[in-house]
Amino acid sequence: MPDAKPTLVLHLVSGGEPLLFQLHPDDVDEVAKQLYLYLDHGSVQTIRTKDDVRLQVNFAHVAVAYIDRQPGKVFGLH
Repeated sequence: MPDAKPTLVLHLVSGGEPLLFQLHPDDVDEVAKQLYLYLDHGSVQTIRTKDDVRLQVNFAHVAVAYIDRQPGKVFGLH
């Protein structure tokens, strides 16, 4: 089985294709614990990618967010 590459999947309120960001391994558990709060409060949060790039995400514009831990699987597509 290929290595898991936890990916933050963001579906924006405006629609379109989801945004995918592979998370830094050190941050996966913390983002997973806090993700519901980011959405609930519509806050702006710094997300660190696997390449150590820091992104600012405004969760007020995100309709659905989750962490995909299954490589090769895409939510909603078969």
